[in-house]
Amino acid sequence: MLTDINTYDPNMINELALQNITEQQINQELENYLQKYKKCFPRPQQNKNFKTTIKGLLSGLDRKSAEPIALHYLGQNQVRSYQQFFNRSKDWQQPTKQQYKTQLSKHLNNKNGFLSVDECSFPKKGTQSVGVTRQYCGRLGKKENCQTGVFLSYASPKGYGLIDAQLYLPKQWFEEDHTQKRMACQVPKETTFKTKNEIATQMINQLFLEGQFTVRWIGCDAAFGCDHDFLDGLPESVYYFAAVKETECIYLTAPTIDVPPKPSDRGRPSKHPRALEEPLHILAIAKDETIPWVRRTLGQGAKGPIVADVKCVRAFNCRRVNNLFVPLEPVWVYIRKYEDGTLKYFVSNAPVETEFKVLDGLALMRWSIEQCFLECKSYLGMGHYETRSFPAWHRHMLFVFVAHHFTWVLRYVFKKRVFF
Repeated sequence: MLTDINTYDPNMINELALQNITEQQINQELENYLQKYKKCFPRPQQNKNFKTTIKGLLSGLDRKSAEPIALHYLGQNQVRSYQQFFNRSKDWQQPTKQQYKTQLSKHLNNKNGFLSVDECSFPKKGTQSVGVTRQYCGRLGKKENCQTGVFLSYASPKGYGLIDAQLYLPKQWFEEDHTQKRMACQVPKETTFKTKNEIATQMINQLFLEGQFTVRWIGCDAAFGCDHDFLDGLPESVYYFAAVKETECIYLTAPTIDVPPKPSDRGRPSKHPRALEEPLHILAIAKDETIPWVRRTLGQGAKGPIVADVKCVRAFNCRRVNNLFVPLEPVWVYIRKYEDGTLKYFVSNAPVETEFKVLDGLALMRWSIEQCFLECKSYLGMGHYETRSFPAWHRHMLFVFVAHHFTWVLRYVFKKRVFF
């Protein structure tokens, strides 16, 4: 049993079922783990601060921002220099990020890798922190003063972890009256406004360009899944499993296509073939009593089998162009009913021969990024940062990623379940 609850967060120890592992064992694994990052830091003090940060995030401190960590591990006289490590020190962030991705890929990469994209919000007071504004905060379920990041995670039968994050800067942050704020927050001059979905697309393309992770599936929530430009812009080598809203339009059977008139006919010829019939909302499938709910075991969870009522049918997706519906490829429609009656809707362009059990597995894989957020927020201080600058926000998230991956290492070394 651990003897000092401040050494490692007791909530983390309980969550990982590591109660029977000694503090000495964890210390040794942590030292081995952090040694892999030593070459990323040009100066010894930077490496010391990095190790201090990871230990602080894993600790039982009530707040895991820079000042409490520095006070606990380094003392009052080093608080300022430690804070500068987040804001001003140079030449280590990119090598550390690359080393992290290398380690994550080494441990998790799999031919059936599942990439998830999602946003995550952090309530913040004041107006001076980079990117803060009154916007929808998922954590609170309403509009509130907060910062929002776009995140990528990777999951496979071996486990799960966050790959990358980028802070979303609202449009008003690029207006002239925010110029001084951008400078004070060290926002790079070349930064331009991008929507969250555009940020996600850019991050996904960069990940594929780097080629470290094998991705067969991409999952997303409805904020991305209802964006047809986002789905249509995904790499052709992967299939998506995307959450959508109940108003998503589909055809249960192939619609009749109106052939555009020839140029010699009267009127301007249509650029797109269009369906003569109106599509259905995906909600109609959930209400259709001729399509039965099937109780399925989706997989194994920490508390046993995960069972749900599911409807799964083939359909045709479509796009609205100039108030006309243009039918596209056949897709899977997957509807899951939760115990409280809540319905979740998904569409996937997986091939027709895809087995239902594969789609069931994808429904669980989609949960992996939420699990990452839960673990990182619950006992790794993901939302505890008090820094205001653009570099510091991204550095804090990187440190949380590194600390989170160490929990995977612990579970792997001591044979605790980390997969689906």
